[in-house]
Amino acid sequence: MLFLHRNVKGIIASLIAVPLAGSCAALSANNADVPEPVLPAHICARLASSSGDDTRRLQSAIDNCPRGEALQLLAGRFTSGPLTIKSGVTLWISQGAMLVADSDPRVYDKNGHCGTVDHKGNGCRPFILFKSTDGGGIIGKGVIDGQGGKPIIGHDESWWQLARRAQAEGGAQNVPRLIEIDDASHIIFHDITLRNSPGFHVTLKNVRDATFWGVRIDTPANARNTDGIDPISSQNILIAHSFIRTGDDNVAIKAGAAGATRHVVLVDNHFYWGHGMSIGSETAGGVSDIRVRDLTLDGTTSGLRIKSDISRGGIVSDVHYENICMRGNRRPLDFDTRYDAHAIGNNIPVYRDIFLNHVSGEIGQLVLRGYDAVHPLQLALNGVSFNNTARWLIESAKIVIGPDGVTPAPPREVALPPSLVSTDCAKNWLPFPVTDTPGV
Repeated sequence: MLFLHRNVKGIIASLIAVPLAGSCAALSANNADVPEPVLPAHICARLASSSGDDTRRLQSAIDNCPRGEALQLLAGRFTSGPLTIKSGVTLWISQGAMLVADSDPRVYDKNGHCGTVDHKGNGCRPFILFKSTDGGGIIGKGVIDGQGGKPIIGHDESWWQLARRAQAEGGAQNVPRLIEIDDASHIIFHDITLRNSPGFHVTLKNVRDATFWGVRIDTPANARNTDGIDPISSQNILIAHSFIRTGDDNVAIKAGAAGATRHVVLVDNHFYWGHGMSIGSETAGGVSDIRVRDLTLDGTTSGLRIKSDISRGGIVSDVHYENICMRGNRRPLDFDTRYDAHAIGNNIPVYRDIFLNHVSGEIGQLVLRGYDAVHPLQLALNGVSFNNTARWLIESAKIVIGPDGVTPAPPREVALPPSLVSTDCAKNWLPFPVTDTPGV
């Protein structure tokens, strides 16, 4: 079922991103600049690299670092098992420094299952944990490497190969995430490179006020379940000026049983391979007040994506996409309430007040699929332009067309004007900034 309303005047005012409350208030409709994070003024200790296991001395230095100060790792290679960051402490990884995760599953083990395939997949601690902290973060021009593609100690496969085997066997892989941030607030990641995570790179659960600025996330396209940044049941999250390529969602905004996710801003980011700019699939807690602008999606499988189903669905509302450039995507638009066609449950996904303003792409499938006539997908399109060979798949959707038009016209609406806006994307395509770490 398809509902379309032609050229509704005044819709453009609703399509333009509006300021958000809290830490992201500086992002306005006319000015996408926000203040760059202020770095710590004091360093509690500077550590040189060693040739052995650095876990104990790193954790001791973190534990003894006063609140509001930073522990700086100097150029060189540091190998460590799991680390827990103290409240208010910043880990500063200098240019030329690389913090490398131990490949021994025993150091991450929670229940005897880390490094195995089972039916739960929660058997490993993360490499770096922020738990119930306020303040602090990770900064610097260095690298954190999860060694996801290296052989696991005591096994004949890597973390990523384990994940692929779990997929083939219908099980769940027990692998460590690179960074978990739980029940925390006022976290800053600045200028850091995160790469080769065995699982998700960064997850945030019940976090208030977090900034990711100039972050580079770099993992091969075939590394399974290696999401970039996943805010879950969190609020006031800013992701800016960052570059992300992964084997799964570049960013995935989620909301589960822990509560809603609100006030998330992404501005001036570049995504490469991966599964795109995603919301879901867990949306049961509700997702709202999302602003995504000045984003390139260069070769992601999906482009702009909202995914959920009746096993984990909820309300996704007030989502604004503006000035988006896409190329090389199989599904440039992928808004689907039936993510898992075999899902069972009563949590019907509802997507409403979704706005696309000045969005440009090439060929591919444009999916707009609401749940049914009672729970339709409600969205507005203005200045949305794709190649005429792009194919619409529309079910149970109520669509408003703005004055700048849409190309190609959705089915049965051939009289609609084509897009009047030609988005200049040529200047926006940037190569991924590879970080070299000589000598480590």
